Amino acid sequence: MIWVGLTGGIASGKSTVSRLFREAGAFVVDADEIAHEVIRKGAPAYAPVVEAFGAGILDETGEIDRKRLGEIVFQDARRRERLNQLIHPHVFARAEAKKRAMTAAHPGAVILFDVPLLIETGAHLKMDRVILAYVDRATQIDRVMKRDGLAREEAERRIDAQAPLDEKRRLADEIIDTRAPLPAIEAAVRALYRRLREEAESKRIS
Repeated sequence: MIWVGLTGGIASGKSTVSRLFREAGAFVVDADEIAHEVIRKGAPAYAPVVEAFGAGILDETGEIDRKRLGEIVFQDARRRERLNQLIHPHVFARAEAKKRAMTAAHPGAVILFDVPLLIETGAHLKMDRVILAYVDRATQIDRVMKRDGLAREEAERRIDAQAPLDEKRRLADEIIDTRAPLPAIEAAVRALYRRLREEAESKRIS
């Protein structure tokens, strides 16, 4: 098994790269999916998050409205950090459990941990490899504005809530530039997956 961290930033193309790795044969552990799971009603982070942010973040069914919560934390770094403190331990614990189960069933697997804040949390230090889905800042701003219908100032605020992609680039082992046409991105992912799979198999055999 090889444990590979995939990161990026908002609108950097990380979801596309993750999907292409899955299609190539990698097993994917999605941190965002887990984060959604752990704040559902009855899940371990639900009560602490509601206590910290108030009943105003709940929808009519009593579930946490992630859009309302996002609007709060993107405007306040201190509250964003508080949310991360409440959620991240549960996310990483569940990710580790998923990795163990996948490894037991598929010892030669490439397991991709898809994490927006992989580097910000220090989780990149536990990876065998780190992959970055990369775009330049101007492209990132343009994508966020078009995708989410945001003004430039709000788009920049959301981008600045994460570490700059150019900083992450220095810590990545592999870069996938998502400004390229989709066929070129697909080819890059397939080639990288083959290399990672060969390494995972060699580790299993040794």
